[in-house]
Amino acid sequence: MKRILLLPLGIALPFAATASTSTRAAERFDGIWRNPEGSVHVRAEPCGPNMCGVVIWANEQARADAAKGGGVQLVGSTLFRDFRPDKREGWRGKVYVPDIDKTFSGTINLKDADHLEGRGCLIGRFLCKSQIWQRIAGK
Repeated sequence: MKRILLLPLGIALPFAATASTSTRAAERFDGIWRNPEGSVHVRAEPCGPNMCGVVIWANEQARADAAKGGGVQLVGSTLFRDFRPDKREGWRGKVYVPDIDKTFSGTINLKDADHLEGRGCLIGRFLCKSQIWQRIAGK
């Protein structure tokens, strides 16, 4: 059975925020996050005016799944791309799923200082999957 690593950032909505809102949100979102299985760690950091998430660690199974699915070197891959604050106080961007070598729209909503919900959708806001990620370092 192929596992999809739908990663940390529950994602959804159009960009419409001020620079100060963007800065506050970025400060809350920076850091290192782990997926629910603890198999992938992603560092969330600014990339230009937006936020991105780069894999900094993955267990052997996650690395093997990524290599099989898309021939990707998982560690060092940017899984979350161009996340921007949206109107609903979350983040919206693109989520790359290396297991199947596909990119989807996604949203991230902070639940509290140490938990975020990542959501990726196949089409618009339909056929979605969510995960709760936990902060493991940085703030």
